[in-house]
Amino acid sequence: MNIRSLTRGDGVVIGAAVLLLIASFLDNYSIDGAPDSVDIPSAWGNGPLLLSVFLAGVIGAVLIVLARGLPQVPKVVGLDLGQFGIALTVFAAWSAIGNIFDPVGGLDNFEGADSNFDPGVGLILGLIATLVMAAAAVATPLVPALKGALIGAPRPAAPQPYGAQPPAGYGYPGAQQQPSFGGQPQPGQPYGQPQPGPAAPQPQQAQAAPQPGGDFSPFWFAVPVTRPLFAEDNSGGQIAELAPGTWYLAVEQRGAALVAQTQDGRRGVLQDTSGIQRG
Repeated sequence: MNIRSLTRGDGVVIGAAVLLLIASFLDNYSIDGAPDSVDIPSAWGNGPLLLSVFLAGVIGAVLIVLARGLPQVPKVVGLDLGQFGIALTVFAAWSAIGNIFDPVGGLDNFEGADSNFDPGVGLILGLIATLVMAAAAVATPLVPALKGALIGAPRPAAPQPYGAQPPAGYGYPGAQQQPSFGGQPQPGQPYGQPQPGPAAPQPQQAQAAPQPGGDFSPFWFAVPVTRPLFAEDNSGGQIAELAPGTWYLAVEQRGAALVAQTQDGRRGVLQDTSGIQRG
């Protein structure tokens, strides 16, 4: 799971889920004039409330985060895992509103029953948490401020001395790519020997994609917001999603688009290259 693919909206969802879990241990309602010795139950003493509000909201938040971090989003009853999680958070918020208006259910409908019941701190915090969670889950794909990366991409490392072996591992922007990615060894350089990496760009100098024409050399880049990666055969199908905070390898240029390779080796066309940061 790639936590760098999480957005600011996902961070809001996670925070609301933590608040919702805390609220589940607090009082469901309060009784006017009741002594302090009265033991008022929490959501864990009310099965329908626990399942429809608190657990539904927490499970929905977990599904949203998993869908964002997994390289391939699974489906539940025909829906993407993230879409199913959003539906759960909206359902939890709707159920929380109903419980605020009627905190003890049908208990106060019996003749002679005391009706001095008010929502407790657990229900109030649960309503706030579910409303914030549902709003963030629905708005994240629509609001640019929420689509930004929760954890920014690390700055590219400084160039390696000539002939030095760069650190291993996919995602290191200072390493020269091997010819299997389309690069060729430099004249006078032994085949496969790494070249010195590019100098680290300043944060305010995010570079755009190279212009068409001329010789192309593979390079590392990061996207400013989540962007789709389409199939190379121009079929229009999306094969992956590039997330902010992760370095990807550009292996070919096709006009204004780039052919990019993901961490798991999949290759596709990135059609929107505006604002990318080169490593």
